[in-house]
Amino acid sequence: MQTLEVKLGDRSYPIHIGKGLLEQADLVLPHLKRKQVAIVSNTTVAPLYMPTLVKALETAGVNVIQIILPDGEAYKNTETLNLIYDALLKHRCERSTTLIALGGGVIGDLTGYAAATYLRGVPFIQIPTTLLSQVDSSVGGKTGINHPLGKNMIGAFYQPKVVLADINTLQTLPPREYSAGVAEVIKYGLIRDADFFDWLERNMPQLMALDEQVVSYAIYRSCQNKAEVVAIDEHESGERALLNLGHTFGHAIENAMGYGVWLHGEAVAAGTMLAADLSQRLAWLSEQEIARISAIFQSANLPLTPPKLSPEKYLALMQLDKKVADGQIRLVLQQGIGKAVMTADYDKALLNQTLEAIAA
Repeated sequence: MQTLEVKLGDRSYPIHIGKGLLEQADLVLPHLKRKQVAIVSNTTVAPLYMPTLVKALETAGVNVIQIILPDGEAYKNTETLNLIYDALLKHRCERSTTLIALGGGVIGDLTGYAAATYLRGVPFIQIPTTLLSQVDSSVGGKTGINHPLGKNMIGAFYQPKVVLADINTLQTLPPREYSAGVAEVIKYGLIRDADFFDWLERNMPQLMALDEQVVSYAIYRSCQNKAEVVAIDEHESGERALLNLGHTFGHAIENAMGYGVWLHGEAVAAGTMLAADLSQRLAWLSEQEIARISAIFQSANLPLTPPKLSPEKYLALMQLDKKVADGQIRLVLQQGIGKAVMTADYDKALLNQTLEAIAA
């Protein structure tokens, strides 16, 4: 097992990465106020991993409440959030009850937001079961739900007590979901870690083949990058916004196509290609760098071409983005591999050219 820490003063917490962590109740027990937990999962993950986790915790004397939600991005909404509240109230859960998120990014975001708001805040633990959630959404305390008009527009910053990334859970992940997670791994190389990007280029075949050593290193390096950024900028007022490379375009894609039609990582990959196209038009990226970015996404079986929407449609949806300030769409763009910037100071005509190229 490898362990690293998200350093946030008295709210710091460990991230454990390894095999068989679901069976190790001793990794959970130190973070419980009392021996009662409510595990939130979904209809896909619960049959696979809930029994293992429940057995480990109950053997250690923990009282376990199970909350099973429907599976999918389409359910990341107020109605599903209320199902968590209903179960917590039914079981008369107190502020000392810890919520445990067992699932991917949707479960993690829903559970974290429920924890942040139930009784004005109860402890929670992240046990991510997808690659995307292990390398990104489970770390850093961003929680929330979608609104019909925009993705992740309602939520809270609320840190977990511990994150357990059990790489055994990746064995049951559908290939498409796994690829979507690799998009977020690649992101770290593109925005701040050129050496990691080089490593990914060399090791992508092994990563896609789920080589344990390669997967563990990719998760560790990704979490290390995110932990460093979160420690500097917990509430996304500066550097943390760079983690949204491709996301402004990507969220527009997810919204336009219907949540869940394009997986988040797929939309981020296509969105990153749009950001790269605009960066090249700004003379910030070379043709060679564009080719490297395109090739690495292709090697991860990720889409390079976004859906054909009108420029007006893209711009309207991109306005529904958390980074919009004073009505200006701020974009994360690249000034080379391993160097990203967030700016609203770009030629809007060049953005229109990027969007018109899609429509054509």
